[in-house]
Amino acid sequence: MLTAFDIMTKDVIAVTAETTIRELAEIMTRHRIGSVPVVDDKGALIGIVTESDLIEQDKNFHIPTVISLFDWVIYLESEKKFEKELKRMTGQTVGDIYTKEAMTVEPQTTISEIADIMCDKRIHSLPVVDAGKLVGIVSRIDLIRSMVS
Repeated sequence: MLTAFDIMTKDVIAVTAETTIRELAEIMTRHRIGSVPVVDDKGALIGIVTESDLIEQDKNFHIPTVISLFDWVIYLESEKKFEKELKRMTGQTVGDIYTKEAMTVEPQTTISEIADIMCDKRIHSLPVVDAGKLVGIVSRIDLIRSMVS
């Protein structure tokens, strides 16, 4: 049975939280990739940033509904959600827009398990982590290539 190690891309293109949005967009277009792992200065995975994260910067801004009552402002929606959305839309670096809770797999994870995760969670790529360190990435195209090799 094939594993993540057998099909993963080993020369992973990764960015840091300090990478600018423009640099990220250039990396994604130059290498034709839709997601990029985010690592710290020691190479440990801290999250993932996707093309969807970039696209969200261009979406219409939703101003939350509020009620003003006796000099109080009451949010009818989550104030934290509003602040998070505002930060993402105005972000200047990867640190402002990336997803911190990235789903990952280990090198010995089977391709059937990877396929299950990708389908169930609607994920297009999964970082491969060994002892907390990024060692590869598996994308949907890697699964498809494994079918013909």
